[in-house]
Amino acid sequence: MQLKIMPKKKRLSAGRVPLILFLCQMISALEVPLDPKLLEDLVQPPTITQQSPKDYIIDPRENIVIQCEAKGKPPPSFSWTRNGTHFDIDKDPLVTMKPGSGTLIINIMSEGKAETYEGVYQCTARNERGAAISNNIVIRPSRSPLWTKEKLEPMILRNGQPLVLPCRPPIGLPPPIIFWMDNSFQRLPQSERVSQGLNGDLYFSNVLPEDTREDYICYARFNHTQTIQQKQPISVKVISVDELNDTIAANLSDTEFYGAKSSRERPPTFLTPEGNASNKEELRGNVLSLECIAEGLPTPIIYWIKEDGILPINRTFYRNFKKTLQIIHVSEADSGNYQCIAKNALGAIHHTISVTVKAAPYWIMAPQNLVLSPGEDGTLICRANGNPKPRISWLTNGVPVEIAPDDPSRKIDGDTIIFSNVQERSSAVYQCNASNEYGYLLANAFVNVLAEPPRILTSANTLYQVIANRPALLDCAFFGSPLPTIEWFKGAKGSALHEDIYVLHENGTLEIPVAQKDSTGTYTCVARNKLGMAKNDVHLEIKDPTRIIKQPEYAIVQRGSTVSFECKVKHDQTLVPTVMWLKDNGELPSDERFTVDKEQLVVADVSDDDGGTYTCVANTTLDSVSASAVLSVVAPTPTPAPIYDVPNPPFDLELTNQLDKSVQLSWTPGNDNNSPITKFIIEYEDTMHQAGLWHYQAEVSGTQTTAQLKLSPYVNYSFRVMAVNGIGRSLPSQASEQYLTKAAEPDTNPTAVEGLGSEPDNLVITWKPLNGFESNGPGLQYKVSWRQKDGDDEWTSVFVANVSKYIVSGTPTFVPYLIKVQALNDAGFAPEPAVVMGHSGEDLPMVAPGNVRVNVVNSTLAEVHWDPVPLKSIRGHLQGYRIYYWKAQNSSKRNRRHIEKKILTFQGSKTHGMLPGLEPFSHYTLNVRVVNGKGEGPASPDKVFNTPEGVPSAPSSLKIVNPTLDSLTLEWDPPSHPNGILTEYTLKYQPINSTHELGPLVDLKIPANKTRWTLKNLNVSTRYKFYFYAQTSAGSGSQITEEAVTTVDEGKMAGILPPDVGAGKAMASRQVDIATQGWFIGLMCAVALLILILLIVCFIRRNKGGKYPVKEKEDAHADPEIQPMKEDDGTFGEYSDAEDHKPLKKGSRTPSDRTVKKEDSDDSLVDYGEGVNGQFNEDGSFIGQYSGKKEKEPAEGNESSEAPSPVNAMNSFV
Repeated sequence: MQLKIMPKKKRLSAGRVPLILFLCQMISALEVPLDPKLLEDLVQPPTITQQSPKDYIIDPRENIVIQCEAKGKPPPSFSWTRNGTHFDIDKDPLVTMKPGSGTLIINIMSEGKAETYEGVYQCTARNERGAAISNNIVIRPSRSPLWTKEKLEPMILRNGQPLVLPCRPPIGLPPPIIFWMDNSFQRLPQSERVSQGLNGDLYFSNVLPEDTREDYICYARFNHTQTIQQKQPISVKVISVDELNDTIAANLSDTEFYGAKSSRERPPTFLTPEGNASNKEELRGNVLSLECIAEGLPTPIIYWIKEDGILPINRTFYRNFKKTLQIIHVSEADSGNYQCIAKNALGAIHHTISVTVKAAPYWIMAPQNLVLSPGEDGTLICRANGNPKPRISWLTNGVPVEIAPDDPSRKIDGDTIIFSNVQERSSAVYQCNASNEYGYLLANAFVNVLAEPPRILTSANTLYQVIANRPALLDCAFFGSPLPTIEWFKGAKGSALHEDIYVLHENGTLEIPVAQKDSTGTYTCVARNKLGMAKNDVHLEIKDPTRIIKQPEYAIVQRGSTVSFECKVKHDQTLVPTVMWLKDNGELPSDERFTVDKEQLVVADVSDDDGGTYTCVANTTLDSVSASAVLSVVAPTPTPAPIYDVPNPPFDLELTNQLDKSVQLSWTPGNDNNSPITKFIIEYEDTMHQAGLWHYQAEVSGTQTTAQLKLSPYVNYSFRVMAVNGIGRSLPSQASEQYLTKAAEPDTNPTAVEGLGSEPDNLVITWKPLNGFESNGPGLQYKVSWRQKDGDDEWTSVFVANVSKYIVSGTPTFVPYLIKVQALNDAGFAPEPAVVMGHSGEDLPMVAPGNVRVNVVNSTLAEVHWDPVPLKSIRGHLQGYRIYYWKAQNSSKRNRRHIEKKILTFQGSKTHGMLPGLEPFSHYTLNVRVVNGKGEGPASPDKVFNTPEGVPSAPSSLKIVNPTLDSLTLEWDPPSHPNGILTEYTLKYQPINSTHELGPLVDLKIPANKTRWTLKNLNVSTRYKFYFYAQTSAGSGSQITEEAVTTVDEGKMAGILPPDVGAGKAMASRQVDIATQGWFIGLMCAVALLILILLIVCFIRRNKGGKYPVKEKEDAHADPEIQPMKEDDGTFGEYSDAEDHKPLKKGSRTPSDRTVKKEDSDDSLVDYGEGVNGQFNEDGSFIGQYSGKKEKEPAEGNESSEAPSPVNAMNSFV
C-alpha cells in the first residue's frame, strides 16, 4: 500500500546540508525557479528592466538616448507615446529604435535641435501575455544662459560696515553651482565674517580694509554642459573715517557711501532671512538646509536649536561656519520650529524658521509578480504613503482599469486587486500608480496564469553518502502549475515510506532523521498534478563511522627520557582516513625529536617545554574524530646539588596610594637561589596605547620591596618587577593589576612642523604627531593655524585628528606663511606652540633674465653678464642661473649629428659667469634662464658671439718622399684644428753629421696654400732634421719634426736610417756585388774595429755618468721660437691643451711611411671639473683647473743613451 505524503512544513537548521528552496507558496502564488532551461520554455508577460529617469535632462550637443529595455516570453515589441499621443518613429528620419530593444536614439548631432524633442515620453512593451509601461520620461535640454549685461558701480564703504554683494545668476537647467573668485581664478577666502549664502550672494558681516579689491567676480558653473559663466567684476573700496580728508568730506555726503551705518561696534542684525520668523518646506528624503547670516561688529557667532526637541545627532551637519544647518534624509519627524541665534559682545537676536516636511509618494508594499495556475486565487497589493496621502489608481496593460476589458476573475478593492478562479485569459500586466502633488510612483506587476505539468529539477541518479546514525537529506526540487504533490518510494518494488520514520519538507526534500545501514538503497521522488507526473531516482549509501579504538593515554615522564602516544583508528573500508597530531591545539613543533609513524607519536629527549596536551585527529571526507592525552614533564629523581642561579621572579604585586600622578607598588621577593638580590627593576606596560610593549620605569635597591612611582596622565598602567643578583636578572613577575590615570591636557606640541607647497596654489603643513603616551587624554586633535607673514590677516585655524598633514588650498604662489600646530584633547590645549615660517607652493619663473651681454676674453674664454630677474617673478626659492650655449655647425656637420648644447649653472644670485673651453675662431649662441625649486624659467633671447683666432695645432702629418743625391721632397696635411685662417708655414731644418752634431739652422717660409715642397742643393748622403709648423694671425702653432737622409751614389746603400731614431724607408738606386772583393773585406774589418772602439768609449762615458751629447746638441740648436712651454716656467698660455705643444721624442720610431699623426686635442669641460653641467664658485669663477695635462719628462739621456747597434754605427759612419 502506498502512502501519499503531502508537504509538511519543517524548517531545517542552517548547519545541515544547504538547500535551495525552489518552490514557495505564498498567497496561493508560485515562484518560478531561476532555472535557465525552465525559463526558456515558460511564457511570461513583459517586465520593464531598464528605463531612463523620470526627469531626464539631456546635453543639447549630443544625441538623445531614451532607454527602454524589457524581457518576456515571447520577446516583447515596443511602442512610444509623446505628450500623451502615439509617437510614430517611422515618420521621423532622425529617430531610430535599437534592434531587440525599445531604446530610442534621436540623432541631433547631424541636424535638428534638442528643443524640438522636448516633451513627455512613455514606452510600452507588449507581447501576447500583456503590456508593461515605463514611467513618464520628461525630456528637457540643459541650458546655461549668459549673465545679463549690467553696469556695476564701485562700492565705497567705511571700515566695519556690513555688505552684501549680489550674484543673481541666470536661471539654468539644472541650476548652476555658484562660487566667487578673483581675476586670477583664485577662490576668495571665506570665514565667520565673510561667507557665501545659499542664494549665491556674498555676505560681509563687517568689512575691513583688506576687503578692498576690484575683482569680486561671481561664477556660475553649469555641470551638465561643462560651462562656466562669469558676472561683471564688482569693485569694493573700504576706507576708515580717519582717511576722509576735507576734500572728500566736501564732495561726498554720507548717503553716497554704501550704507550709512556707523563703523562703531554694534549688536547683530540678520542680513538673511528677514524679520523674526520665516517658513521652510522640504520633501522627505531630501537635505534640509536652513541659513542665517548676521551682521554686526564684532563678528557675530551663530547658534542653532530646535524648539521642543533636539537635533538628530547622526544626521545634523553645520556648514559655512555654522551659518547653515543641514539635516540629511529628512523625515516628517523633523518638522517643527528651528531657532538660529546670532550673538556678539553687544547683544543677541534670534530668528525662528518653521519647517514643514512634505513627502512625495513612497512604497510601503509595491505589487509583486503573481504566477497562478488555472482555477487558483491570488491578490495584488499596492500600498504607498506620502504627505498628502497619495491616490492609488490601477491600469491593466497600460489602460486604466475602469475602461479596460472586463475580467470576471478580478475585483478591485482600493489598493488591492483580488483574483479568484483565474484562467489563462486572466494573464495581464497591471500597473499601480500612487500620486500626490509632489510626484508619483508607477509599478508593473504581471499575473501569469500557467498550466504546467510537473518537472523535477534535481539531477538524476544523484549519489548521497552519509555516516550511520546521522540525518540524511535527499533533494527533489520541482516545479509545476498547479502545485504538484510529492511522493517518495524506496526500491524497485516501490515500497511506501511511512510518515513516522521520514519527514517530507515543503521543497520536496526527504529527510531520514537517523540513517541506518538498512537505509542504503535507491529512492524515487514522484511529482504529480492534474496535468501529469514526473519522477527521479537518487541513491543513498550509509558508511560506518570513523572511531579511535586505541586512544593516547596520560603520561608523566622525566626530563631527557622518551615518550610515545598511540592512536589506532577504525574506519569504513571505502573511505580513506588521514591522521594528524596536534600539540595544545596547534601544529607539532618543527623538531626532529618528534617522530610520527602510522599509529603513534614518539617524543625523544623530553624537555619541560614538551609538556602539554597532545591530540590525535582522524579525518575522512564525511566525518572527523579526535582523542587527547596530557604529557607532564618532571625533574629526575636524584636530589640536585645547590643551585646558584638567577633569582625567582617576585610575586604578589600590589598597588596602593593611587593618586593622579603617582602610585605605590609593593611586592614579595622570590627565592634568591643562593645569590643575594642586589636590586629590583620595575617596568610598565601601557595597555591602552602600546599593549605588549614593556618600558623601564625605575629601579630600587635589593633591600626594598616598595617603590613610589611617578605616572603620566591617561595611561592604563600595568607593572612588573624583575630581581637582579650576581648571576643575572630573573624572569619578570606576573603583571600587576591595571591602573588608569586621569586625563590631562597635552604637555607638548607636535615637532618637525614644516610648511611647503606641493602645488603653486597650496600650502602643505606637516608635523610629527604625538604618540599615544604623549596624548595625555582621549580625543587627541591638532589645531593647525596659519596666516600670511606679510599680511594683516587673522589666524585661520582648523582642527584635525589622526593625520600628520593638512593641505591649505587656494593660496597665492610662493608667499611666506606663519604656521603653528597645537595639540589638544578632551581635557584642554597644550601650551602655546612655537611659530614657524613656511612658503606656499612654487611655480615656474615667469621672466627671463634681461640685458644679456657677452665679453670675449680670449679665443677659449668668454664672460657673460645679465640683469637679475625680479624676485617677485621668480615665484620660488632662487636656485641660480643656467646658461645654455652651443657652437654653430657647418652644413656638413649639422647633417651628421644634432647640435650639442652645453649647460653651466651658477648658484645663487650671481649675474655673471665665465664660459671656458671654447673653440677659437667659432660662432657661438647662448641664452640664460633663471632656476627655482620648481624648475627653469623661460629662456632669454639668444645671444650670438664669435671667438677670435688662436694658434693652430700641428700639421696633421709630415712625410719625406723622393729622396735624391741633393734634394728631399716634403708632403704634409694641414692642421686638424687651424683655429683661424692660416697665413703661412714655417720650415726649419739643419744637418746632422756622423757624430750627431747639429749644423746651422735654415729658416724657410712657405705659403699657406702649399702641401708639398722640394728642398734642393742639399748635401749628398747627409741626415737632416726638419721642424715644421703652421701660423695664423694669432701666432705659431705646435711643431712636428721629422728626419731624413739624402741618397748615396750608385752602388752604395741609400736612405737607411738607424731604426732607433725613426728613419724612413731605406732606398738604393742599385747594388754591385762587391762581397767577394778583397779590398771590401779589408774595409769591413777596419769598420768592425772602429765600431768596437766606439762601443768601448761609449760604455766608459756612460759608467762615469756622462751624458750622450745628441740631446744636448739638439736642444742647443733648436729654434727657441718653437720650443714648447715648460711646465715650470710659471707662464700660463691660452686655454690650449698641453698636448698640442708636445715635441716628438728624439728616440721614438716613426711609422714606415714617415707619417706622424697628431692626436686630436682632448680639451673639454671635463678637464675643468664638471663636464657639460659644470658648476661655478660664488664669485663666478669656474671650479676646475685651466692648466693642461703635463707631458712626461723623458729620463735624462733616455732616448740617446741606448748603445747603438752595429748597423746604426755603420749608417752613422757612412
